[in-house]
Amino acid sequence: MVGVGTMGSQAAWRLAARGAEVVGYDRYAPGHDRSAAGGESRIFRSAHFEDSRYVPLLKHADALWEQLQQETGRELRRLTGCLLMGPTEHQQMATVLQSIAEHDLDHEVLDTDALAKRFPQYRIEDGDAAVLDRRAGFIRPELTIQTAARRAEQLGAVIHRYSTVREIVPVGDGVEIRTDSGSERFDTAVVTPGPWVNDLLPDLPWEVEVRRLVSAWYVPTDPDAWFGEERPAFIRTAPTHCYGLPSPDGISVKLGLSRALHRLAGDPNQLDRTVRPDELEVFSELIGRHMPDLHPDPTRLSVYMEGYTESSRPLVGPLPGAENVILLAGFSGHGFKLSPAFGDIAADLALDGASPQPIDFLSTVGRTEA
Repeated sequence: MVGVGTMGSQAAWRLAARGAEVVGYDRYAPGHDRSAAGGESRIFRSAHFEDSRYVPLLKHADALWEQLQQETGRELRRLTGCLLMGPTEHQQMATVLQSIAEHDLDHEVLDTDALAKRFPQYRIEDGDAAVLDRRAGFIRPELTIQTAARRAEQLGAVIHRYSTVREIVPVGDGVEIRTDSGSERFDTAVVTPGPWVNDLLPDLPWEVEVRRLVSAWYVPTDPDAWFGEERPAFIRTAPTHCYGLPSPDGISVKLGLSRALHRLAGDPNQLDRTVRPDELEVFSELIGRHMPDLHPDPTRLSVYMEGYTESSRPLVGPLPGAENVILLAGFSGHGFKLSPAFGDIAADLALDGASPQPIDFLSTVGRTEA
């Protein structure tokens, strides 16, 4: 297991649960804040904006989230709902309704008047509508990764912390993992490198663009509007795609932006964590236009990295010419909520060579574009 973060910790848990001998390597330690998993919260949702084919995978992830919580006794996810908002004619709103209809998801459709009355913290524009995804809420990412990794260790996994993998070399019918401390050989390697994918696999036949993301936390002037009986996460599709989550501490609201507003990260080992004032302008515009109750100056900022493919579909499956190297990379902002499902899929691929989950549209096998 190369990388014990968002995907690697889940894959380690699912492999160890099946009795596999699991050895993991991480350049830091599970739950660190240097890649895609920091920032206190992530959204879980059942409905999908981008592609309704993700919904069966979300259902599988949903069941595994419940299982991991039961096995560990930790609250990793809280279902508060997620409000999906945007102009009724926007394509992403149509895709959400399509995914709901195809998969019979628990939801509620709100027109402009109902949305304004029920969720007055949002400034509604003419033509806006919303879908309340009931089987949705927030996830605690750092705690989740630590918990999944510890559960894997309880089941027999060995995790080498602060151990950077330098090379992954297919050798005969096995794989050699080379670190600064030496080399070790395994039957199969599951590689979940996050934003270090291009460093570790420089000859990857697909492009994974590593982008720098900014999250910002704002304090509302009316806490009851954001932290009352209904406190769903939210996503707005247009005119500026953004998302937000009322913080678990009940004090602030976290905001994040879509891929189009990210900067390239550059060297993932030298991530620029300083947020310049001009980077906050788009947040200020969003608040002024859609969430005027939030104080315009943030109380907290966070920078992290994610890998994006051109198609926004992740790479899941064996490396070309190396069937015993299983890659999971380029999750393009869709990964965390699905991470238990992808961990289970990695276990399927590593142990059985195939998965019963519907991943043909994500598979690396025969794929010519990223």
